[in-house]
Amino acid sequence: MSVRAGRGESSESRTGETRRPATVPGARPLLRQLVALQRDHGDPQTRLDRIVRAIAANLVADVCSLYILRAGDQLELFASEGLAPESVHVTRLAVGQGLVGTIAARGEVIATDDAFSHPNFLYRPETREEQFRSFLGVPIVRGGRVLGVLVVQNRAARRYHEEEIEALQIIATVLAEILVSGGILDPSRFTDIEMRPVGPVRLDGVRLVDGIGIGRAWLHAPRIEIGRLVAEDPEAEIQRLEQALAALRRSLDAAIAEAERARSDHREILEVYRMFADDTGWLRRMHDAILTGLSAEAAVRRIQEENRLHLEHASDPYLRERLQDLDDIANRLLLHLAGRDPVAEARAVPEGTVLVARDLTATELVAFDPSRLRAIVLEEGSPTAHVTLVARSFGLPMVGRVEGAMTRIEPGDPVAVDAGQGLVVARPDEDMLEAFAEAERVRRARSRTLDALRFEPCVTRDGVRIHLHLNAAFPIELDEVRRLGADGCGLFRTEFAFIAAPSWPNWREQARLYGQVLDRAGDVPVLFRTLDIGSDKPLAYWRMPSEANPAMGWRGLRTTLDRPSVLRQQLRALLYAARGRRLSLMFPMVAEVGEFVAARRVLELELEEAKRRGWELPTGLEVGAMFEVPALFWQLEALCAEADFLSVGSNDLVQFLFAADRGSPRLVDRYDVLAPAALSLFRDLARRCAACGVRLSVCGEMASRPLEAMALVAVGLRHLSVAPSELLAVKATLRALDLGRLTRFVDSLLQRPRRSLRSELEAYARDHAVPLPLTHS
Repeated sequence: MSVRAGRGESSESRTGETRRPATVPGARPLLRQLVALQRDHGDPQTRLDRIVRAIAANLVADVCSLYILRAGDQLELFASEGLAPESVHVTRLAVGQGLVGTIAARGEVIATDDAFSHPNFLYRPETREEQFRSFLGVPIVRGGRVLGVLVVQNRAARRYHEEEIEALQIIATVLAEILVSGGILDPSRFTDIEMRPVGPVRLDGVRLVDGIGIGRAWLHAPRIEIGRLVAEDPEAEIQRLEQALAALRRSLDAAIAEAERARSDHREILEVYRMFADDTGWLRRMHDAILTGLSAEAAVRRIQEENRLHLEHASDPYLRERLQDLDDIANRLLLHLAGRDPVAEARAVPEGTVLVARDLTATELVAFDPSRLRAIVLEEGSPTAHVTLVARSFGLPMVGRVEGAMTRIEPGDPVAVDAGQGLVVARPDEDMLEAFAEAERVRRARSRTLDALRFEPCVTRDGVRIHLHLNAAFPIELDEVRRLGADGCGLFRTEFAFIAAPSWPNWREQARLYGQVLDRAGDVPVLFRTLDIGSDKPLAYWRMPSEANPAMGWRGLRTTLDRPSVLRQQLRALLYAARGRRLSLMFPMVAEVGEFVAARRVLELELEEAKRRGWELPTGLEVGAMFEVPALFWQLEALCAEADFLSVGSNDLVQFLFAADRGSPRLVDRYDVLAPAALSLFRDLARRCAACGVRLSVCGEMASRPLEAMALVAVGLRHLSVAPSELLAVKATLRALDLGRLTRFVDSLLQRPRRSLRSELEAYARDHAVPLPLTHS
C-alpha cells in the first residue's frame, strides 16, 4: 500500500524497496493486548473503547478513532479516545467524504501534518477536533474490502514517520481479523453491519458447459483463516516463513516441470509465480511485518491485503494480472504455512459444492469426486480446453472468464450458476433463487421436449440421414448411448483412465477397462482413440521433455511411436477386450502418412501375437486416423489408401490452422471455427474423402454445438460425435433443416471476406425456425 501524497501532506509514497522495518517501541505488547481484548467477554463498547485507548497510548497520539462501514456506505464513529465522547455513534461520513471517507474510497493511507489545509478535509463540529492539527488514517481491510478506517491525531504539527505509519497499518490488519471473527460489535444494536460480504453479487462470464447448479463455494487454493495473529519470537516466525517459501519454490519447480507438458500459457503463469517467490521486495515486506510482532501467516495476509487494494484500483490490464499473480502465490504460501495438502482437500470436498478457481487443468479436475460438485466457476477458462471436455463428460455446468471470482466469492458462500447465460450469483436472495429455479424449470421443460427425440432418427426435413455418436471418457458414459438413442460412441478417450490412475496401468488393467466399455455399449459401435497425452494432458508418472510449445510438441502418436512398448500394451489390451466383438480404433495427432503406417505395423505385430497366444480375434477391425494436422490435407489420397476412416479433431485442427493456442484466454475470441477459411477446409475435406470412399466424421468440440453442427452438415459432414449433454439439442437443430437450401446458402458465403459467418448462420436459423439454444449475449 502506498501513502497518497497531496497538498498539506507530509508523507511520501513508499514502496517495499525503500521502507525500513517498523520499530515503534511497545508495538508487540500492544498487538498482544488487542488480541487479549478480543477474548474479553465484557461489554462490546467497553472493549472498543479500551482498544482505541491502548492504540493512542502506544503511538503517543492525542486521538485514536475507529470508524466502521455501515449500510448505505456510511462510516460511523464507533469509538474514540480524544474526540468528544458525545460524537461516538453520532458522527457519520459517506464514503468519499472528508479524509476518513477518502481513505475508505481509495483504500489508501493519508498522513498529513496539517489536516485543515487538506483539500478533502471536512469539519464535524460535534467531534471538537479543531484542536488536533496532525492526522494519520489507514483503511481496515479484509478480503480486499474496506471494513472501516483507523485514525490517530495530534495537537501539534507532526510529521508521521514511516515506522509509525507502518505500525498503524499492522494494527489495522489485526483489527480486521478481530472484527471479522465476531463478538467485538454488539449484534443486537448493529444489525446492518456484516464484516463478511453480504448481499447478492452478480458476476458475468461465458458459457463453457451448459446447465444450472446451486451449491456452496469451495475455492481452489482457498483463502486461509488466520488463527494466530501475534507471535512472541520473530526469528522463529521468519524461519517458518523461509521454510514455507522453500516448500513453495519446490512445489512450483515441480509444477513447472509438469506444466511444460501442458499448454504454454499455464507454464508461463507458473514461471511468473516462481519469479515472485524469489522477489526480494515481496520477501522483505513480509519480513518487516513479522518484525512488528505479527505471525508469519498474519504477515503474509497483511501484504496480500495491500496488494489487493492496489488490484481494486488498478486500471492497467497488465498490472492487474501481475497483482492477481501475487494474490494467488500468497494463497499458495499460506497453504504451505498451514501444512495443508490441496490434493487431499480436493478429494474431500463436501456434497453440493460449486468449485471456484482461477483456472483448472484436466488433471486437477479429475482429482475431484464429480458427484459432489454442482458447478464450476473459473476466472479464466476456454471452450476447447480439455478441462472443459472433462467437465462436460461429468455433466457439470461451467462458466469461464468470470473476473474477480476468487476475491468476490467467499468460501462457503451460497452460489447459483446459470451456465447457459454465463451468469454467476454469489449469496443470492430468495427472489434470485426463485429465478434460478424457474430457469431450471424452463430448462427441464425443454429437456422433456428434446427427450421426445431420443429414439427418432436424425434425418433432415429433405431426407438426409445424419449419424450422431457420443464422445466419452469413462465406462459409465456408455450408458448414455442407449438412453439418448445415439448411433454409437464416436470417440472414447482412453487417456483419461491414465490421468486418473496413480501409476501406469498394465495391459491387463487396461483390458478390464476396455472390456467394461464394450460390455456397456452392447451391440452399438465404440471407437477407441489410443493414448493421447501431452500438451494440456500430462501424466504425473510420465516424465515429459521441456518444450517451448507443448501443443505442437511431443504428444499423441508421436509419444507412443517413440515408446513402442506403451503402444503395444494398449493395442494388446484392446485386442484382448474385443475378443469375439468388433473393434474400431484410431491414432491421434497423425502428421504424415508414414506415422500412420508405422502405427498399423505395431497393430499387426500384436495381432500376430494374439494368434500365437490362441486368443479369439475381433470379428471385425477398423483402423483410422485423427485428422488434426493441416499437413495431412496434402497427403489425403495416400492416407485414405491406408485408413478405413478419418475423424476430425476440430479443436486442434482449428488451432493449428490459425496458429492460435486454443487455451489462451487472449485468443479465445479472436478466431472462430465458423470462419470461411475453416468451413472451406471442412467442405473440401468432406468432398475428397467421399471421392475416396472413406468415412469422415468430426469428434471435436465444434460438433457439440448446434450452430456449428448445422454448419458442418452444410459443408458435407454426415457423421458427428458429440458430448452426451448436447446430443439431443444437436439432433433437434439438424432435424429442422432443409439441408439443400442451407448448403446453397453457406456455399454463397464462403468466399466473402468475413472473419466469421456466425451472425449469418444465426440469422438463417431464426428466419427458418431452426431451434438453437439460448446463448449469453
